[in-house]
Amino acid sequence: MTETEEVDLIVPPGTPRTIIRDIALTFEVEMVSVTRPLNYANMVNDERELIAFRGRPEEIKKAEAFLLEKLREFIDS
Repeated sequence: MTETEEVDLIVPPGTPRTIIRDIALTFEVEMVSVTRPLNYANMVNDERELIAFRGRPEEIKKAEAFLLEKLREFIDS
């Protein structure tokens, strides 16, 4: 993987807007829309348009750690 390559971090549906905003303002990432198939429950092969953050792998890793921490805090509250 080269330094100029970018990767996506899919935002789980239901993520609070405040967390999404904080990631967009804190990290060097771009917010994008991606279409991905969902394969669980009654949604087998159902495609959905999802929010994602796109950026350099090292920046996405930081954003992902932040996202997981904030989601845990949200769930625990």
